[in-house]
Amino acid sequence: MNLIKSTSTYSFFLLISRILGYLRDVLIAIYLGSGPIADAFFVAFRIPNTFRRLFSEGTFNSAFVPSYISELDKGKKSAETFANNIFNFLFLTLLFLILIIEIFMPLFVFLIAPGFVESSEKLEMTIDLTRITLPFLLFVSLSSFFGAILNSYNKFAIASAAPIILNVLLILTLFFANYLNDRLVFYLSYAVTAAGLIQLIFLVFFTKKYFKPKFSLKITLNKKLKFFFKKLVPSIFSSGVTQINILVGTIIASFQASAVSYLYYADRIYQINLAISGIAIGTVLLPNLSKYVEQKNIKKINFIQNKSLELSLFLSLPATFALLVSSEQITSALFGYGSFNYLSVKNSADALFFFAIGLPAFALIKVFSSYIFARHNTKTPFIISIYSVVINIFISLYFFRDLGFIIIPIATTISSWFNALMLFVYLTQRKYFFFNKGLIVAISKILFSSLITSFLFYQLIQHLGHLLDYESEYKLLTILLLVTVTFIIYILISILTKAFKISDINLKY
Repeated sequence: MNLIKSTSTYSFFLLISRILGYLRDVLIAIYLGSGPIADAFFVAFRIPNTFRRLFSEGTFNSAFVPSYISELDKGKKSAETFANNIFNFLFLTLLFLILIIEIFMPLFVFLIAPGFVESSEKLEMTIDLTRITLPFLLFVSLSSFFGAILNSYNKFAIASAAPIILNVLLILTLFFANYLNDRLVFYLSYAVTAAGLIQLIFLVFFTKKYFKPKFSLKITLNKKLKFFFKKLVPSIFSSGVTQINILVGTIIASFQASAVSYLYYADRIYQINLAISGIAIGTVLLPNLSKYVEQKNIKKINFIQNKSLELSLFLSLPATFALLVSSEQITSALFGYGSFNYLSVKNSADALFFFAIGLPAFALIKVFSSYIFARHNTKTPFIISIYSVVINIFISLYFFRDLGFIIIPIATTISSWFNALMLFVYLTQRKYFFFNKGLIVAISKILFSSLITSFLFYQLIQHLGHLLDYESEYKLLTILLLVTVTFIIYILISILTKAFKISDINLKY
């Protein structure tokens, strides 16, 4: 496997999905803005979308891939039996869970958006919309299962392309917004569930070469199945701790009007980089790292871990600095249209600024967790994640009355840096991770290149400020050109400082 090429392939489709997701969100911002209808939809969409991120963006892989690869070493039949048991158990459990939640949906919505109780109309709409979107949870979770099968064979393109389907269907629905009027949010919710079903069919088709599921109500609860789910539950929590923290923030923010929308749009912006610098790298390195752990190949383990950390920082640090110096301009250029007024831009930009400080931590959590997951250990990241979420909840609740929604991204960032630091301490103490001689030098070069590039980006923002005003017709084109030019400058500076080596592109891991 080539880490950079595989990551590039995975990242390419993730980036396409994020770009389409941005177009989707621009249209939502235009037609729904940041009012009560938007809040209702975002809560209804947040639940299945959080599970999509929890399951499809590395979490299911974390528990499944190491176990599946171990079974493949024993033979194809052993791997097939193991996978079928997982599939049937997952299907029946999720189906039962969804039916229970559908029945008790008013209570469920109260738990995830207690602040909506003050508005009976918004609460009722949220209940109706969440009932429509909830089946997406089943489809996306099963899609993650088939995606993990493909990833186990180092086939990353199809699994990373599948989420594009959701964005395409939502965009097509939004094109008819003027005809749908007040029913738009309901059609958007139906589109979410339909996209989940189509995505599942898409992945089943491309996975049939490696695995064909056999439905059965009889599940063998053997040691392998118990061990897998013993890993999966803490894996869901630990791998998805950033999403869980944001979900917690959404619950708390529901007590402030429009705050859910502000956090949603800010989250969408930094997630574009996180998809590449954390999720893609963590997903791509796991199959081979698991194989080397099984083989006890210390040299290969150390090499791939150092290179993946270097690549993660190479991608996340410049994005962090860019978001810090231009959070308002970027938010305005991407979402400042129609019903999304200047106040909405300002509040979302403030949230984005504090999320940006945590961006490297969000990425490092994904990467460091993969180092531990490859060793069949999901318990340790799970315990650390619990502490992280408790810290997040404590800070958010303690300061929310005085600071309002802005404490949510601050608390998320603080708790995420704590999480990343604790994972690093554990890895070094257990001697699972060693710094190569060149890694400290490489990180220094990346930091230097990122700072120089960010300074140049800031100067360009200042000189072209009039084109980035909220009222400017050219702000989107301007920010896209600036980001493109700055990225090219970053690559050139990185080559000159040797923070990026062209020879690394062809390295085998």
